[in-house]
Amino acid sequence: MSDPFKDAELRMVKSLETLKNEFHKIRTGSAHPSLLEQIKVSAYGSDVPLSQVANITIGDSRTLVIAPWDKGMVSAIEKSIHSSGLGLNPVVAGQIMRVPLPPLTEERRRDLAKVVKSEAEVSRVATRNIRRDILQGFKDAQKNKLMTEDELKKAEEKIQKLTDKTILEIDRLVVEKEKDLMSI
Repeated sequence: MSDPFKDAELRMVKSLETLKNEFHKIRTGSAHPSLLEQIKVSAYGSDVPLSQVANITIGDSRTLVIAPWDKGMVSAIEKSIHSSGLGLNPVVAGQIMRVPLPPLTEERRRDLAKVVKSEAEVSRVATRNIRRDILQGFKDAQKNKLMTEDELKKAEEKIQKLTDKTILEIDRLVVEKEKDLMSI
């Protein structure tokens, strides 16, 4: 009976990792290369992630520096950043691009906090769906006489503890991200 628990735990950990990745995309006041990771650049006949055509570094706390590996990619990268919807305006200086991050307004911080809560709710629902799937497997096993009612109750309690632990971790991540967003 440990296999379904391992499966549930792995799936819940993946749900947490997905949430963390989504939180990395939500920018706070400081520059971080992960802010530009999801941007796709039209290069060599296909759309590729920015990190595959340029080096992204931190210039200072509010500036990212992009150094394309192919000098002909500068305009394509600039166009991709403009059209990304992140509200960033790169400044081209020869073969290097600087991307200054504007300070977040109070209204924008509140909007981002709402996005954080929304992403967290998606993660909570995913966690509850994992619990539901595992519990259904246990109920089917009990129905087919592969597990007793007492074993079913113990399994339900164990999976509930795992679910509660994961949801507490999601809540902790939300509080941490909101604190990060609201700090100036």
